[in-house]
Amino acid sequence: MALTGAGLFLDGGAEVLSIDGGTVSAVGQAAPASARVLDCRGLALGPGAINAHTHLYSGLAPLGLPPPEPPPQSFLQILERLWWRLDCALDEPSLRASAELYIAEALLAGTTTLIDHHESPCFIEGSLDVLADAAERLGCRLATGYGATDRNGGPDEGLRGLDECRRFARERPRRFVRPLAALHASFTVGDETVRHAADLGLPMHVHVAEDAADVTDAKQRGFAGPLERLLTLGALPRGSIVAHGVHLTLAQVRAADDSGLWLVQNPRSNAGNRVGYARALDASTRVALGTDGYPADMRIERAALREESERAGHPLSDDTVAARVRGGHALASSLFGVRLEPELAPGCAADVVAWRGDAVIHVIVDGELVVENGRLTRGDLDAIRAHAREQAPRLWQRMKELA
Repeated sequence: MALTGAGLFLDGGAEVLSIDGGTVSAVGQAAPASARVLDCRGLALGPGAINAHTHLYSGLAPLGLPPPEPPPQSFLQILERLWWRLDCALDEPSLRASAELYIAEALLAGTTTLIDHHESPCFIEGSLDVLADAAERLGCRLATGYGATDRNGGPDEGLRGLDECRRFARERPRRFVRPLAALHASFTVGDETVRHAADLGLPMHVHVAEDAADVTDAKQRGFAGPLERLLTLGALPRGSIVAHGVHLTLAQVRAADDSGLWLVQNPRSNAGNRVGYARALDASTRVALGTDGYPADMRIERAALREESERAGHPLSDDTVAARVRGGHALASSLFGVRLEPELAPGCAADVVAWRGDAVIHVIVDGELVVENGRLTRGDLDAIRAHAREQAPRLWQRMKELA
């Protein structure tokens, strides 16, 4: 049963949620006798979660990603020996397997919106279509752009990445997918690439001050920091997404807020990469929560946010954690042009999750049932996992050959 369209009712017993097309039309009204009703009695209903910064290309990582050799001693070495080898090794089949697995497991965890930052330097042209096809097929909201970089092939590579963003944005409209501009990070692009990125006319998605090396590089280029560099060169229009911000100062965070930028905190990734805790982000009114490629179970990420803040001697209040959640919904609303709310109410988008305890039972995205009784309605999870297990060893071998 793939319920969709007007006149869908979720019967929670004491309360009924009414969905008309892709919008919640009423809460608490009785369903007509002839209506299509999804039995949600005994379940808790809530909005789908938002992952405000992730990397679908890392979807195969849990399937045996080899540890970097020799063991890295710095963040840059982690990038060079692990993640930059992984992204360079990606081809179309491995990227498709990564995206399908990541999106499927996100939906099954109750996450209905993914804001992605993509890189695959040996497969640039058409790579965003692979991600979009997976999201459209499985029924997950996705905003994505190619993270242009000069680090492998100089400015020509950077322009190819930006051209992929431009091409993708001009393609036919998609139901679940929206385009973004993207740069990898300030320290991997020259001024020419940054200026070209400013010409795209799209919200930017970029890593900023994730590690102190990004700050050092910007200062060597004559700027106060990477945020100031990107702002000065015009690459951060209002509504852009600044991922990490670990090494931003309070003054820089306030400047980002004044410029209408979204900051995304990624506690699990920051802890894993040993880059520090982003304590200055409290100075912004626009902060969301992301996983930076870790699995998109946002319950785990919220718990990590609390744990890392306490470990850093900067414990967050319940209100601040709730504000990170609200931030993700507000950011996603601005990108998709619908009301994605942290609480279900008439007029908001019909992205709904039905829970039994910690288990996700049903998921609705844009008014369509995409997970029913814990199973995907638009895809075969067993086949997706089998394809992922087939592609993962091939990807690890190509990474080895790049070492």
